[in-house]
Amino acid sequence: MLIPTLRRSLGLIAATLLAGAAFAQPLDGPLRIIVGYAPGGATDRVARIVGDKLGPKLGVPVVVDNKTGAGGRLAAQQAKAVPAGQNVLMVANPAVMVVAPLVFKDNGYDPERDFVPVSHVNDYEFALSVSTAVPVRELPHLLAWMRANPDKANVGVPATGSLPHFFGLMVGEKAKVQTQVIGYRGSAPLLTDLIGGQVPIAVDTLDVVIPQYQAGKVRILAMSGSKRSPFAPDVPTFKEAGLDLTALGWNAFFAPASMPRDKVARLAQAIREVMQDPETQRRFKESMMTPVVSTPEQTAAMLKAYRAQWAPVVQKSGYQP
Repeated sequence: MLIPTLRRSLGLIAATLLAGAAFAQPLDGPLRIIVGYAPGGATDRVARIVGDKLGPKLGVPVVVDNKTGAGGRLAAQQAKAVPAGQNVLMVANPAVMVVAPLVFKDNGYDPERDFVPVSHVNDYEFALSVSTAVPVRELPHLLAWMRANPDKANVGVPATGSLPHFFGLMVGEKAKVQTQVIGYRGSAPLLTDLIGGQVPIAVDTLDVVIPQYQAGKVRILAMSGSKRSPFAPDVPTFKEAGLDLTALGWNAFFAPASMPRDKVARLAQAIREVMQDPETQRRFKESMMTPVVSTPEQTAAMLKAYRAQWAPVVQKSGYQP
Protein backbone atom coordinates (compact mmCIF):
# COMPACT_ATOMS: atom_id res chain seq x y z
CA MET A 1 0.00 0.00 0.00
CA LEU A 2 2.85 2.37 0.74
CA ILE A 3 4.63 1.83 -2.60
CA PRO A 4 1.87 3.28 -4.86
CA THR A 5 1.49 6.21 -2.48
CA LEU A 6 5.24 6.75 -2.48
CA ARG A 7 5.32 6.61 -6.26
CA ARG A 8 2.54 9.19 -6.52
CA SER A 9 4.35 11.45 -4.04
CA LEU A 10 7.63 11.12 -5.92
CA GLY A 11 5.80 11.83 -9.16
CA LEU A 12 4.29 15.01 -7.74
CA ILE A 13 7.68 16.12 -6.43
CA ALA A 14 9.31 15.47 -9.80
CA ALA A 15 6.58 17.39 -11.61
CA THR A 16 7.00 20.31 -9.24
CA LEU A 17 10.76 20.32 -9.70
CA LEU A 18 10.41 20.15 -13.47
CA ALA A 19 7.93 23.02 -13.45
CA GLY A 20 10.28 25.06 -11.29
CA ALA A 21 13.19 24.23 -13.58
CA ALA A 22 11.18 25.30 -16.62
CA PHE A 23 10.53 28.68 -15.06
CA ALA A 24 14.19 28.97 -14.08
CA GLN A 25 15.42 28.45 -17.66
CA PRO A 26 16.24 31.65 -19.59
CA LEU A 27 13.60 32.86 -22.02
CA ASP A 28 14.35 32.19 -25.71
CA GLY A 29 15.45 35.73 -26.53
CA PRO A 30 14.96 39.30 -25.28
CA LEU A 31 11.59 40.46 -23.96
CA ARG A 32 10.04 43.64 -25.33
CA ILE A 33 7.44 45.47 -23.22
CA ILE A 34 5.29 47.79 -25.34
CA VAL A 35 3.89 50.90 -23.64
CA GLY A 36 1.44 53.21 -25.39
CA TYR A 37 2.53 56.33 -23.54
CA ALA A 38 5.59 58.55 -23.29
CA PRO A 39 8.47 57.83 -20.90
CA GLY A 40 7.92 59.12 -17.38
CA GLY A 41 4.15 58.57 -17.22
CA ALA A 42 2.41 56.19 -14.83
CA THR A 43 2.07 53.29 -17.29
CA ASP A 44 5.69 53.68 -18.37
CA ARG A 45 6.80 53.60 -14.71
CA VAL A 46 4.90 50.34 -14.23
CA ALA A 47 6.69 48.76 -17.19
CA ARG A 48 10.11 49.85 -15.97
CA ILE A 49 9.60 48.88 -12.32
CA VAL A 50 8.52 45.36 -13.30
CA GLY A 51 11.00 45.13 -16.18
CA ASP A 52 13.96 45.89 -13.91
CA LYS A 53 13.30 42.70 -11.93
CA LEU A 54 11.86 40.62 -14.75
CA GLY A 55 15.02 40.59 -16.86
CA PRO A 56 17.25 38.92 -14.24
CA LYS A 57 14.47 36.49 -13.33
CA LEU A 58 13.98 35.39 -16.95
CA GLY A 59 17.69 35.54 -17.80
CA VAL A 60 17.21 37.85 -20.80
CA PRO A 61 17.37 41.58 -21.58
CA VAL A 62 14.08 43.45 -21.16
CA VAL A 63 13.47 46.50 -23.33
CA VAL A 64 10.64 48.99 -22.75
CA ASP A 65 9.36 50.17 -26.13
CA ASN A 66 7.29 53.38 -26.00
CA LYS A 67 4.87 53.41 -28.94
CA THR A 68 3.02 56.67 -28.35
CA GLY A 69 0.01 57.89 -30.26
CA ALA A 70 -3.78 57.65 -30.39
CA GLY A 71 -4.11 57.46 -26.60
CA GLY A 72 -2.42 54.06 -26.37
CA ARG A 73 -4.35 52.49 -29.24
CA LEU A 74 -1.38 52.57 -31.60
CA ALA A 75 0.61 50.41 -29.20
CA ALA A 76 -2.25 47.90 -28.96
CA GLN A 77 -2.55 47.75 -32.75
CA GLN A 78 1.16 46.98 -33.04
CA ALA A 79 1.24 44.53 -30.15
CA LYS A 80 -1.62 42.43 -31.51
CA ALA A 81 0.24 41.91 -34.81
CA VAL A 82 3.43 40.53 -33.24
CA PRO A 83 4.38 37.08 -34.64
CA ALA A 84 4.04 34.13 -32.28
CA GLY A 85 7.81 33.62 -32.08
CA GLN A 86 8.54 37.02 -30.55
CA ASN A 87 8.65 37.69 -26.81
CA VAL A 88 6.38 40.71 -26.44
CA LEU A 89 4.13 41.96 -23.65
CA MET A 90 2.02 45.10 -23.51
CA VAL A 91 1.27 47.14 -20.39
CA ALA A 92 -2.17 48.70 -20.73
CA ASN A 93 -4.79 50.50 -18.66
CA PRO A 94 -8.61 50.72 -18.87
CA ALA A 95 -8.47 53.55 -21.41
CA VAL A 96 -6.99 51.10 -23.94
CA MET A 97 -8.66 47.84 -22.93
CA VAL A 98 -12.14 49.06 -21.87
CA VAL A 99 -12.98 52.61 -22.95
CA ALA A 100 -11.49 52.84 -26.46
CA PRO A 101 -13.33 49.77 -27.80
CA LEU A 102 -16.60 51.32 -26.65
CA VAL A 103 -16.15 54.72 -28.28
CA PHE A 104 -14.15 54.10 -31.47
CA LYS A 105 -15.99 52.40 -34.33
CA ASP A 106 -12.77 51.21 -35.96
CA ASN A 107 -10.52 50.61 -32.99
CA GLY A 108 -7.94 48.54 -34.84
CA TYR A 109 -7.96 45.76 -32.25
CA ASP A 110 -10.33 43.67 -30.15
CA PRO A 111 -9.10 43.44 -26.54
CA GLU A 112 -10.84 40.10 -25.97
CA ARG A 113 -9.91 38.44 -29.26
CA ASP A 114 -6.42 39.84 -29.85
CA PHE A 115 -4.95 39.70 -26.33
CA VAL A 116 -4.53 37.29 -23.43
CA PRO A 117 -4.47 38.63 -19.84
CA VAL A 118 -1.15 37.88 -18.14
CA SER A 119 -1.01 39.80 -14.86
CA HIS A 120 -2.84 42.65 -13.13
CA VAL A 121 -0.04 44.49 -11.30
CA ASN A 122 -1.43 47.64 -9.70
CA ASP A 123 -4.45 49.77 -8.87
CA TYR A 124 -4.75 53.53 -8.50
CA GLU A 125 -7.45 55.81 -7.12
CA PHE A 126 -9.30 58.88 -8.29
CA ALA A 127 -9.53 61.98 -6.16
CA LEU A 128 -12.26 64.62 -6.21
CA SER A 129 -10.67 67.96 -5.38
CA VAL A 130 -11.91 71.52 -5.04
CA SER A 131 -10.31 74.92 -5.27
CA THR A 132 -9.75 76.65 -1.95
CA ALA A 133 -12.03 79.35 -3.36
CA VAL A 134 -15.01 76.99 -3.08
CA PRO A 135 -16.57 77.45 0.37
CA VAL A 136 -16.87 73.74 1.25
CA ARG A 137 -14.77 71.18 3.10
CA GLU A 138 -16.89 68.03 2.88
CA LEU A 139 -18.49 66.15 -0.02
CA PRO A 140 -22.16 66.57 1.09
CA HIS A 141 -21.60 70.33 1.30
CA LEU A 142 -20.06 70.34 -2.18
CA LEU A 143 -23.04 68.49 -3.65
CA ALA A 144 -25.40 70.99 -2.00
CA TRP A 145 -23.28 73.85 -3.39
CA MET A 146 -23.43 72.31 -6.88
CA ARG A 147 -27.21 72.00 -6.73
CA ALA A 148 -27.50 75.62 -5.57
CA ASN A 149 -25.05 76.85 -8.23
CA PRO A 150 -25.67 74.75 -11.36
CA ASP A 151 -24.06 77.40 -13.58
CA LYS A 152 -20.79 77.03 -11.61
CA ALA A 153 -20.81 73.26 -11.16
CA ASN A 154 -18.01 72.62 -13.66
CA VAL A 155 -15.78 69.59 -13.16
CA GLY A 156 -12.36 69.70 -14.76
CA VAL A 157 -10.69 66.49 -15.97
CA PRO A 158 -7.26 65.98 -17.57
CA ALA A 159 -8.78 64.89 -20.91
CA THR A 160 -12.16 64.21 -22.45
CA GLY A 161 -12.73 60.50 -22.81
CA SER A 162 -10.37 59.74 -19.92
CA LEU A 163 -11.22 57.64 -16.88
CA PRO A 164 -11.45 60.76 -14.68
CA HIS A 165 -14.00 62.12 -17.21
CA PHE A 166 -16.25 59.09 -16.86
CA PHE A 167 -15.71 58.89 -13.12
CA GLY A 168 -16.84 62.52 -12.87
CA LEU A 169 -20.02 61.50 -14.68
CA MET A 170 -20.42 58.59 -12.25
CA VAL A 171 -20.25 61.00 -9.33
CA GLY A 172 -22.87 63.30 -10.89
CA GLU A 173 -25.22 60.41 -11.64
CA LYS A 174 -24.91 58.89 -8.16
CA ALA A 175 -25.41 62.26 -6.49
CA LYS A 176 -28.18 63.29 -8.88
CA VAL A 177 -26.27 66.45 -9.68
CA GLN A 178 -26.02 67.88 -13.18
CA THR A 179 -22.33 68.29 -13.94
CA GLN A 180 -20.56 70.00 -16.79
CA VAL A 181 -17.33 68.16 -17.52
CA ILE A 182 -14.50 70.28 -18.92
CA GLY A 183 -11.65 68.45 -20.58
CA TYR A 184 -8.12 69.85 -20.38
CA ARG A 185 -4.96 69.04 -22.31
CA GLY A 186 -3.39 67.16 -19.44
CA SER A 187 -3.19 67.34 -15.67
CA ALA A 188 -0.79 70.30 -15.47
CA PRO A 189 -3.14 72.93 -16.95
CA LEU A 190 -6.05 71.42 -15.00
CA LEU A 191 -4.19 71.85 -11.70
CA THR A 192 -3.15 75.37 -12.63
CA ASP A 193 -6.79 76.37 -13.16
CA LEU A 194 -7.95 74.49 -10.05
CA ILE A 195 -5.39 76.27 -7.86
CA GLY A 196 -6.26 79.60 -9.47
CA GLY A 197 -10.00 79.08 -9.03
CA GLN A 198 -10.80 79.12 -12.77
CA VAL A 199 -12.37 75.68 -12.39
CA PRO A 200 -13.97 74.88 -8.99
CA ILE A 201 -13.83 71.07 -9.03
CA ALA A 202 -11.46 68.50 -10.51
CA VAL A 203 -11.26 64.75 -10.84
CA ASP A 204 -7.84 63.23 -11.46
CA THR A 205 -5.66 60.41 -10.20
CA LEU A 206 -4.33 60.71 -6.65
CA ASP A 207 -0.64 60.83 -7.59
CA VAL A 208 -1.28 63.98 -9.65
CA VAL A 209 -3.27 65.87 -7.02
CA ILE A 210 -1.66 64.94 -3.74
CA PRO A 211 1.44 67.23 -3.91
CA GLN A 212 -0.87 70.26 -4.25
CA TYR A 213 -3.11 68.90 -1.49
CA GLN A 214 -0.14 68.45 0.84
CA ALA A 215 0.93 72.01 0.05
CA GLY A 216 -2.54 73.30 1.01
CA LYS A 217 -3.29 74.61 -2.49
CA VAL A 218 -6.34 72.38 -3.09
CA ARG A 219 -8.71 70.31 -0.97
CA ILE A 220 -9.37 66.61 -1.62
CA LEU A 221 -12.89 65.81 -0.45
CA ALA A 222 -13.17 62.13 -1.32
CA MET A 223 -11.23 59.17 -2.71
CA SER A 224 -12.60 56.45 -4.97
CA GLY A 225 -11.23 53.35 -3.21
CA SER A 226 -13.17 50.92 -1.03
CA LYS A 227 -11.05 51.92 1.98
CA ARG A 228 -8.98 54.96 2.90
CA SER A 229 -5.83 55.38 0.92
CA PRO A 230 -2.55 54.92 2.83
CA PHE A 231 -1.28 57.87 0.80
CA ALA A 232 -4.00 60.21 2.15
CA PRO A 233 -5.40 58.55 5.28
CA ASP A 234 -7.18 61.71 6.44
CA VAL A 235 -9.37 61.83 3.30
CA PRO A 236 -12.64 59.83 3.43
CA THR A 237 -13.79 57.45 0.73
CA PHE A 238 -16.89 58.36 -1.24
CA LYS A 239 -18.82 55.76 0.76
CA GLU A 240 -17.68 57.29 4.04
CA ALA A 241 -18.70 60.70 2.71
CA GLY A 242 -22.22 59.45 1.94
CA LEU A 243 -22.02 58.50 -1.75
CA ASP A 244 -22.17 54.78 -2.54
CA LEU A 245 -19.44 54.74 -5.16
CA THR A 246 -16.11 52.96 -5.61
CA ALA A 247 -13.89 52.84 -8.67
CA LEU A 248 -10.25 52.19 -9.45
CA GLY A 249 -7.90 52.45 -12.36
CA TRP A 250 -5.29 49.78 -13.01
CA ASN A 251 -2.39 48.59 -15.12
CA ALA A 252 -1.97 45.04 -16.38
CA PHE A 253 0.28 43.04 -18.65
CA PHE A 254 -1.20 41.46 -21.76
CA ALA A 255 0.25 39.08 -24.34
CA PRO A 256 -0.68 38.92 -28.04
CA ALA A 257 -3.16 36.10 -28.65
CA SER A 258 -0.55 34.48 -30.92
CA MET A 259 1.77 33.75 -27.96
CA PRO A 260 1.91 30.05 -26.99
CA ARG A 261 0.02 29.42 -23.76
CA ASP A 262 2.96 27.78 -22.02
CA LYS A 263 4.98 30.95 -22.55
CA VAL A 264 2.09 33.08 -21.28
CA ALA A 265 2.01 30.94 -18.12
CA ARG A 266 5.76 31.25 -17.71
CA LEU A 267 5.72 35.04 -18.04
CA ALA A 268 2.73 35.29 -15.70
CA GLN A 269 4.54 33.29 -13.03
CA ALA A 270 7.66 35.42 -13.38
CA ILE A 271 5.67 38.68 -13.05
CA ARG A 272 3.81 37.26 -10.07
CA GLU A 273 7.14 36.55 -8.36
CA VAL A 274 8.38 40.05 -9.20
CA MET A 275 5.24 41.57 -7.69
CA GLN A 276 5.84 39.66 -4.46
CA ASP A 277 9.27 41.26 -4.11
CA PRO A 278 9.36 43.87 -1.28
CA GLU A 279 11.48 46.29 -3.31
CA THR A 280 9.02 46.16 -6.22
CA GLN A 281 6.13 46.81 -3.86
CA ARG A 282 8.01 49.72 -2.30
CA ARG A 283 8.61 51.32 -5.70
CA PHE A 284 4.94 51.02 -6.63
CA LYS A 285 3.91 52.63 -3.35
CA GLU A 286 6.41 55.45 -3.87
CA SER A 287 4.53 56.15 -7.13
CA MET A 288 1.26 56.13 -5.13
CA MET A 289 0.05 52.96 -6.82
CA THR A 290 -1.18 49.90 -4.94
CA PRO A 291 0.76 46.78 -6.00
CA VAL A 292 -1.28 43.69 -6.91
CA VAL A 293 -0.19 40.05 -7.10
CA SER A 294 -2.38 38.25 -9.61
CA THR A 295 -2.78 35.24 -11.91
CA PRO A 296 -4.00 35.29 -15.53
CA GLU A 297 -7.36 33.92 -14.37
CA GLN A 298 -7.74 36.60 -11.71
CA THR A 299 -6.73 39.26 -14.24
CA ALA A 300 -9.38 38.05 -16.69
CA ALA A 301 -12.04 38.09 -13.95
CA MET A 302 -11.03 41.62 -12.91
CA LEU A 303 -11.26 42.80 -16.51
CA LYS A 304 -14.71 41.28 -16.95
CA ALA A 305 -16.02 42.94 -13.79
CA TYR A 306 -14.47 46.26 -14.77
CA ARG A 307 -16.14 46.22 -18.18
CA ALA A 308 -19.48 45.49 -16.53
CA GLN A 309 -19.04 48.51 -14.22
CA TRP A 310 -17.81 51.06 -16.74
CA ALA A 311 -19.47 50.14 -20.05
CA PRO A 312 -22.93 51.48 -19.05
CA VAL A 313 -21.40 54.80 -17.92
CA VAL A 314 -19.39 55.25 -21.11
CA GLN A 315 -22.28 54.29 -23.35
CA LYS A 316 -24.80 56.43 -21.51
CA SER A 317 -22.51 59.46 -21.74
CA GLY A 318 -22.83 59.51 -25.50
CA TYR A 319 -19.17 60.46 -25.68
CA GLN A 320 -17.73 60.55 -29.19
CA PRO A 321 -14.05 61.29 -29.88
